[in-house]
Amino acid sequence: MYTRADIDRVRERTDLAELAAEVTKVRRSGRSVMAVCPFHAEKTPSLSIDPARGLYHCFGCGKSGDVFRWVQETQGLDFADAVEFLARRAGITITPQKGAAERKDRRARLVAAVEAAVAFYAETLKRSPEGGTARAYVRSRGYDVDVVDRFRLGYSPPGWNALVGHLRDLGISEEVMQAAGLVSRSRKGGLIDRFRGRLMFPIFDLRGDPVGFGARLLEGEGPKYLNSPETALYRKSRLLYGLNWAKSEIVRAGRAVVVEGYTDVIAFHLAGRPLAVATCGTALGTEHLDLLRRFTETVVLAFDADEAGVGAALRGFDQAVPGDLDLRVAVLPEGRDPADLVAAGDVAGLEAAVEGSVPLLGFRIERELGRHPLDEAEGRARAVRAAAALVARHPDPVVRHEYAVVVARRTGVALEFVEAAIADQGRPRTATRPAATSPPSLTGAEKAEREVLRLLLANDPGIRELEVAPDLFSRDDHREAFERVSALVGELPPGRPPDLGRLVEDDEDAVGHLLAALALEDRPLADAREVVDRLKERALQRRIDTLRAELDAMTPDERGYSEMFADLIALERRRRELRATE
Repeated sequence: MYTRADIDRVRERTDLAELAAEVTKVRRSGRSVMAVCPFHAEKTPSLSIDPARGLYHCFGCGKSGDVFRWVQETQGLDFADAVEFLARRAGITITPQKGAAERKDRRARLVAAVEAAVAFYAETLKRSPEGGTARAYVRSRGYDVDVVDRFRLGYSPPGWNALVGHLRDLGISEEVMQAAGLVSRSRKGGLIDRFRGRLMFPIFDLRGDPVGFGARLLEGEGPKYLNSPETALYRKSRLLYGLNWAKSEIVRAGRAVVVEGYTDVIAFHLAGRPLAVATCGTALGTEHLDLLRRFTETVVLAFDADEAGVGAALRGFDQAVPGDLDLRVAVLPEGRDPADLVAAGDVAGLEAAVEGSVPLLGFRIERELGRHPLDEAEGRARAVRAAAALVARHPDPVVRHEYAVVVARRTGVALEFVEAAIADQGRPRTATRPAATSPPSLTGAEKAEREVLRLLLANDPGIRELEVAPDLFSRDDHREAFERVSALVGELPPGRPPDLGRLVEDDEDAVGHLLAALALEDRPLADAREVVDRLKERALQRRIDTLRAELDAMTPDERGYSEMFADLIALERRRRELRATE
C-alpha cells in the first residue's frame, strides 16, 4: 500500500474524464461527463463521471468507483498496481509502504514459481527421455522447435513429485507452490505435482506474466484437459489464452477470433493470422467479451459446425444479445477445427470461414428456423415464435425490424404477424435504466432517507448542525450507508466533501454503489432541516405504530399496559410538536 498522501496526489493529478476517453466515448453534459459504459453493452451513454471528485457511476449496469477503480476494471490490475499505473502516467514518484511492498513481492514470488515450472516443463519436453510421447505428439501437430519455443510448450513428467523436488531445489517454499496452483496435498499430507503426464500450455496474462497452465492428457485415464485452479494469478473468467500475443494484431486487424482450443490458437499463428484466443477451461462469458472489447468491436466465434461446436458458439448468450459488439460466427467444415484445416494446408478455407462469418443473431435465427418443418402451418408458427424470442432481445429497433423481415421471408408468414410475435415477447431491456437513486418503487420516507445521505455526502453545513441517528432510517442498507458516510465525514470541516475514493469496496458492494450513485446525482440538495424533520416524524410514527400494535394485543389491566400507554401519549405529543415546527 502507498501512503494516503501519495494516493491523494495521484488522484488529484488524474483527470478521470481524460482517462475514460482513452477507452470509451465521452461527452460533456453540464458539470458532469457522460460516457458509453465500457463495462456492459450499450450505445446510449449511461456512465456519469464527475471529474472534480474523480468518481463514476453507470446507471445502466451499476458499476461505480474512483480513478483507481476505473484502472482496476479496465486494465485488470489490483489497487496497488493501479496506483503505480496512474503515478507513472502523471509523472509522480511514489514509494510503497512495507505492507504493499510485501504484497507486491508475493505476486512476484507466485509469478516466479510459475515461470520456474514453465522452464522445467519446457526442458522436460525437449530433453527428458520421459518426454518422448509428448515430442511425438508435438511433431504430429507439425510443431517445430520454433513453435515450441514461441509458445513455451512443455511436458509434465508422470511421476508424483518431479516438479515439487525441482522447485524445492530452487528454494521455492511449499506455501508458494500451493498458492501458485502448481501442487496439491496427497491423502497422506505430502505435496504432489498437480500436472502429471501432460502436454503443458502455459497461460499468460496481458502483461506477459505466466499465471497458469492448460494441460492435455497424452496417455492413461483422466480428463482430457486439466487447467490450473483459481489462484491470485489465475482467474479463468478473466483470462484468454493467446491474448498476450494477439492483442496488437487484433487492434490492427479490427477483429478477434475466439476458438475452442489452445492448438487452434497456435494454428492461426502458423497460418500467419495471429488473431485467435481461447478460453481457459470455461465457456466464453461476458467478462471475456469485456476483455476483448478493449481491443476491438468485432469478435468472431470460430467453431466446428457439428452440434458440439455450434453449442459452444451459443453457450452463454441465451439471456442477451451484446449490443455494442459485432459478435459473429464463422462456421467451419463439419468435423474440422482450425488446427485440422491448417495441418491439412487449407489456410484459404480457414480465412474464408472467418471472412464469411455471419452475425451471431442471424446464425441463431437460422438454427431455430431449421428446427421446424416450414412446410406445415403449425411448424411455421412455432418457428416464428422461437425466432421472435431471439429477435426481441436485441436492443436496436432497426435491427429487430430487419430480422423480422428475414423471418417473414424464410417462413412465408406475413410481416405484421412476425412483428406482432416479437412485440408479444416484450420490449427488450435498454441499457439505460432509471437512476438507482430514485426508482419509482421508493416510498416517500425512503426518498427522504436518500436525500439525507446526499446531504451527508456533500458534507452540507446544515446537516452537520442536526442530530441524525441510525434509527431515523427504515432500511438496513440506508442505515449502513449512513454509518459509512458518517465515518468518512469524521472531523472534516463543514462544507468539505469526504474522500470518496474508496467508496465502493468491490462489484458486490451494493451500499457502495448506492452511495456512488447518490454522490453523482446532478440536482440541487434539499433543505437539511426540512428533510431531517420529515425523517424524525416518520421514525416517531413507526414507534407509535409498534406501540399501538402491542397495546391492542393487551388488556388494560395487564402489567406494563399503563407505562406503554404513557409512552404512546409522549410520542404523540412529540410528533405534534415536530409538525408544529415545520
